[in-house]
Amino acid sequence: MAASPLFMKYPRSAFDRTCGLLYFARMTDKIRLHAAGELGPDYHQNLGEGFDGRICRWLRISYADLRDRVLAGATDEELFAWATTTGRAPTEEDILFWNKYASKAGWRDEDIGSTAKLEEFKAASGLTHRTDIVTFFHYYEVDEGREAR
Repeated sequence: MAASPLFMKYPRSAFDRTCGLLYFARMTDKIRLHAAGELGPDYHQNLGEGFDGRICRWLRISYADLRDRVLAGATDEELFAWATTTGRAPTEEDILFWNKYASKAGWRDEDIGSTAKLEEFKAASGLTHRTDIVTFFHYYEVDEGREAR
């Protein structure tokens, strides 16, 4: 799934936090990398989809509006503040629930198809032998070289 590190950059880790929230920084980083022509083509079709779409829906904001603000130069903290005034203002407990959900997505999610999708990603990256990779976040870490293959 990952692009050649010789020409493209990997987005930030899904574990990086913005104001306590997991994944938000990865999404904004993908937007910036894409605009700079530095995001691998494997990531393009999921811009605004997958976790990007889920976190935007959870925050009740438009991905297109967020993208425009990212490209206008806002910091992640400014973007999060905008999201909490435009969409929803999550409580600490809301953020805890999002973080628990997002960090465990793919693990025992057969009923919604996430586990099968994770296995497809692993197969495309030659990681089917890695039975320890049971979440999307962990997959990203290994596939993008932040953890040993």
